[in-house]
Amino acid sequence: MTVTLVDSNVLIDVATADPDWLGWSAAKLAAAADAGALVINPLVFAEVSIAYASIEALDAALPQTLYRRESLPWEAAFLAGKAFVAYRRRGGSRSAALPDFYIGAHAAVRSYRLLTRDARRFRTYYPRLALVAPEG
Repeated sequence: MTVTLVDSNVLIDVATADPDWLGWSAAKLAAAADAGALVINPLVFAEVSIAYASIEALDAALPQTLYRRESLPWEAAFLAGKAFVAYRRRGGSRSAALPDFYIGAHAAVRSYRLLTRDARRFRTYYPRLALVAPEG
């Protein structure tokens, strides 16, 4: 069974019916669900929450029957820190979101695929991570 960690940008595309990304995100999300389990973590949950007025609405949009909720592994926290340091040493911005590094590390340490439409950092800092992302 394939396990896919779903990045918040894909879920927000679907929730907001993003005119540019809804088609791609919805199709890839459906394909990932057909292939196996979908996983989210507290960071993804928090980032997606901005599109909802209440936790009940968010829970309804991300039902636990469809999205397995996992805590962040301690190993992922360590790996995220190391990746973030490497990013900063390469001249990366201080304002860059550390949550992206945690999300990538979570998928990497659990050997999950990551469904995202913003794969640049993940490809750079987690080169062995299996990604489902737009080409280019």
